[in-house]
Amino acid sequence: MQGEGAGSSDARRRQRAIWIASYPKSGNTWVRVFLHNLLRELRGDSAGAQSINALHEMTGREALKPYFDRRLGKPAQEATPQEIAAARFAVQADMTVGAGGPLFVKTHNAVANVEGFPTINFDVTLAAVYLVRNPLDVAVSYSQFAGVPIDPIIALMAEPSGIGAGNEQRVYEFMGSWSFNVASWLSVPHRPVIILRYEDLLAAPERGFSRLASFLRLKPTPDQLRRAIEKSSFDVLARQEAAQGFVEKPETAEKFFRAGKAGQWKDVLSPDQIETIVAAHGPMMMRFGYVAESCGA
Repeated sequence: MQGEGAGSSDARRRQRAIWIASYPKSGNTWVRVFLHNLLRELRGDSAGAQSINALHEMTGREALKPYFDRRLGKPAQEATPQEIAAARFAVQADMTVGAGGPLFVKTHNAVANVEGFPTINFDVTLAAVYLVRNPLDVAVSYSQFAGVPIDPIIALMAEPSGIGAGNEQRVYEFMGSWSFNVASWLSVPHRPVIILRYEDLLAAPERGFSRLASFLRLKPTPDQLRRAIEKSSFDVLARQEAAQGFVEKPETAEKFFRAGKAGQWKDVLSPDQIETIVAAHGPMMMRFGYVAESCGA
């Protein structure tokens, strides 16, 4: 029994990763910026907003190629999809080595097995923050981000084996469909997961971000919370991007921080596009209050 207790304690010490997870274009980067600004406030650094080009200071990105280069022993672009899938478990463990405390890690992976290998290493997982956004708005934002028409994005969002293609910075991620991505994180039974709706963070940021802080066992004062929210606003992020660019923006996107609004789909999507999305994702949309009369028949 004593040995079991020691092993269990060792396992807990390895649990460092707090996933900031979402389907693409659901507020993941916004929440990472907020966490940077909040942690800076908590340590007494209230001078200016966190630089969007220094998010690596407190958060990691699981899919970055250098992590895989080191684990694979060769450039990730030379690896097969199966080799990438096989390396993920170890790459995620590598990221937590030397971490003195919790490590926030961005991912768009669904919780799944790909090529026979898990997408998420729960041995090193402490908890997860999952961001969900109305798929009608995701389709609009993702189309602008990827630089492709909306219809192929709608098809990708309904694809059970949907992949976020790699680029010069990162390896591919297994997203699954929008509904599967959401359901997979909702179904994690053995680690604490908080679900945050993008729309709620927009409508009542102090309430939403206060919930997040409490989940993470952070105790900002009302002023610290307010300042962190203000420094993470889309206006601030857009001004930073306009002034200095954003290293995470792909070449396909004109801007990364484009609008930061809810309900764009009403002015952009056609009735057929709305119907296609609702037909594919209706049950999960109902789960989060996204199906209403204005969403189609």
